[in-house]
Amino acid sequence: MKTAICILIGYLSGSVLNAYILPKCLCRIDVTEKSEDGNPGAANAFLQAGIPVGILVIILEIMKGYWPLRLGVRWIGFENMWFVLLMAAPVLGHAYPFWRRWKGGKAIAVSFGVLLGIWPHYQPLLLLASFYLIFSLILRIPSQADRSIATYACFLLSCLGMVKEPVICGGCILIAAIVMERHIKSLQALKYVEKEEQRNL
Repeated sequence: MKTAICILIGYLSGSVLNAYILPKCLCRIDVTEKSEDGNPGAANAFLQAGIPVGILVIILEIMKGYWPLRLGVRWIGFENMWFVLLMAAPVLGHAYPFWRRWKGGKAIAVSFGVLLGIWPHYQPLLLLASFYLIFSLILRIPSQADRSIATYACFLLSCLGMVKEPVICGGCILIAAIVMERHIKSLQALKYVEKEEQRNL
């Protein structure tokens, strides 16, 4: 029962789209209408609602992944195989919130919060942060969507080879799969919009 409650809490926590709610409440801005990709995510909160709101959104997005995992560590522990689903639950909630007809964000910030929440297992967090830095600063990929897909693909592969705890590794694989799937869908949606615009010219 505790396991099911933790997973449910994780999903519900993830489904709170701070990047959609805060700009609307504080600035009367709907980031899904103002932004090019219609994504209710932290990057669009920064761009559309300003830096202070963006910073607050980032903090809350990380925390909504962090706290359910800390609760899960206390209640069910890393050894429980259902911990895999608990790791994925906040990310899944963000990507597919029930209250927005399963149309959520790309789940980057919340995935960092989840990995922060599995401390002292810090290796996955360092791997994900390292790949983001590599593809942002060294092997620069201009497109945010392409950069995120490359980052999470490398993160997934590196976890398979380097993360020894099966439960933690499984959770990381699910997180990477959800995030990559959301970014691929976003790219497909943008390409569809571009094609429609070209037809209308």
